[in-house]
Amino acid sequence: MIHTPPTSPDRWSLDSWFSGFGKPDYCDFKTSLVKDVQDLKARAEALGTDTVEIVSVITALESLGERLGHLAAYLGCLSADDANDEAVKADEAWLSTLEAESIKLSASLQSALASLSDESFTTLLEAPELKDAQHAVKRMRHEGQHQMSAGMEALAADLNVNGLHAWGRLYDTLSGKMEFEMTFPDGHTETVPMSRRRALMSEPDRKLREAAFHAGQKPWNDHAVTLAAGLNGISGTRLSLYGRRGIPHFLDTPLHDGAMSRASLDAMLDAIHTHIELPRRAIRKAAKLQGTPALHFFDLEAPQVKAAEEKSISWDEACATVGQSFSAAYPKLGGYFHEMLAQRWIEAQPRAGKRPGAFCTGSQWKREERVYMTWHGTVHDLVTLAHEVGHAWHSCVLRPARSMAANYPMTLAETASNFGEMILLSGLMSDPNLTPQTKSYLLDQEMVRAHAYLINIPMRYEFEKAFYTERADGEISVSRMSELMNEAQRKLYGDTLLPDGTDPMFWASKMHFFITGVSFYNFPYVFGYLLSQALFARFKAEGASFLPHYEAFLEMTGSATCEEVVKQTLGEDLTSPDFWATALRAIEPTLAAYEAI
Repeated sequence: MIHTPPTSPDRWSLDSWFSGFGKPDYCDFKTSLVKDVQDLKARAEALGTDTVEIVSVITALESLGERLGHLAAYLGCLSADDANDEAVKADEAWLSTLEAESIKLSASLQSALASLSDESFTTLLEAPELKDAQHAVKRMRHEGQHQMSAGMEALAADLNVNGLHAWGRLYDTLSGKMEFEMTFPDGHTETVPMSRRRALMSEPDRKLREAAFHAGQKPWNDHAVTLAAGLNGISGTRLSLYGRRGIPHFLDTPLHDGAMSRASLDAMLDAIHTHIELPRRAIRKAAKLQGTPALHFFDLEAPQVKAAEEKSISWDEACATVGQSFSAAYPKLGGYFHEMLAQRWIEAQPRAGKRPGAFCTGSQWKREERVYMTWHGTVHDLVTLAHEVGHAWHSCVLRPARSMAANYPMTLAETASNFGEMILLSGLMSDPNLTPQTKSYLLDQEMVRAHAYLINIPMRYEFEKAFYTERADGEISVSRMSELMNEAQRKLYGDTLLPDGTDPMFWASKMHFFITGVSFYNFPYVFGYLLSQALFARFKAEGASFLPHYEAFLEMTGSATCEEVVKQTLGEDLTSPDFWATALRAIEPTLAAYEAI
């Protein structure tokens, strides 16, 4: 398929990355990548203990990684933009094969780093070419110390192309094509793309939410056996590789990826469970406003307070609202957002064939960012836009840094995105023309966010932890997956959900469980939400003088662990439950105002 330049303001442009899919510059880029990957792979395989040559391969891999990431981001954008484009899917599969060669290259380099003596490794870190890259190189050495033999790692990389990552591609394709027949409350019937279901379940009309939930369950149930096979395949592959690599626990890898310790994770979760009644109070208030004893799963993202005007927010209105909030509180962020709009770096057009969800991606090679979402005119979409632009700003701040100092973990990435959300919501709440009705509506929306981060996402973590624990003993059936999901929902939500109010198929409909590039795509969101509460509290106390410190925080995220970044920028200890409890209690004034509605 030939991708023509967009003409609508809610459509993005990728023209600065390539003139078009399949065009000569795109094909030449692919050809040169293949050659350079093979050439560098041969050099990495021949590495010994010569630190000068190891440093040279490290810097060459850094440059190569920028180009591989550029192509991956481009194809990811095209694939999300049109889930039915088979040519793009074919190139994604081809790129997976090339990335497997790159993984073999990295494995050889990591083995060479692991084989160095401590003295030689210290000498290597002092090389001028590795200035500002020491943190990344130390992580590479750590990974090298938990590898199989070179031949086994090469085999694993090859098999993952048609195994682990193929399951992820299948999920993306299947979910992107899903549709369901839905009878609306007024009696008319439509064929609805799955990408629209979540927006329908955020509508004020409870009958509409209920219809979307139940009708939308059918495709997930119809494909449950296939999806269960995918989740079993993804988790089984990971567990087998962990065992072969001498990685003791399935949480060790996601914690390493998140650059945080188990002590910090346990402290955060301990604080949440200790103070779980805080977010549960928000759900109880929402149920009271709805006039029901508790909520159903399809009620959780819906407004329980009506907006002043029951009308859809246009894309232009959304951009003006986000831009005004950003510019008033954080002028540099506001300026960047307007640059994104002017450059056409945001995709938001609602249409069939798009993949569900939202994301921020970018190219370190081009030093540009892109945001993807589907705009349906809700306040939830407004917050999503601010969230993803927060991600993009994080990458923008790190543009001057070398690639190895700009690859920040998801934990710290989610801090920046939540900070963006909080600026938007604070800006909306501080509008002098805000009516009491609109204020109540925004309080309601902020509490929806709070219990999403403090109950829903920890629930996903509890499910995934229980699933991986049982998966170590064999495959999990569809019915057992649904049981585990129900158990996790009951554990976190308690009596705030109706007796029949759980969503047992959430394991299938939540894309995050099927992401193959990273496991446990959940607790980093909680981490980011709570850490952003701490950062925003400092911002409110110190005003604009805090923003340079915030940017220093962002600049450090690619070159230190979470504990080090927070210690140096906030002076706080992430392994202390008291820190997390303080961040949790930051929602209490908003919660009290919400309960007073």
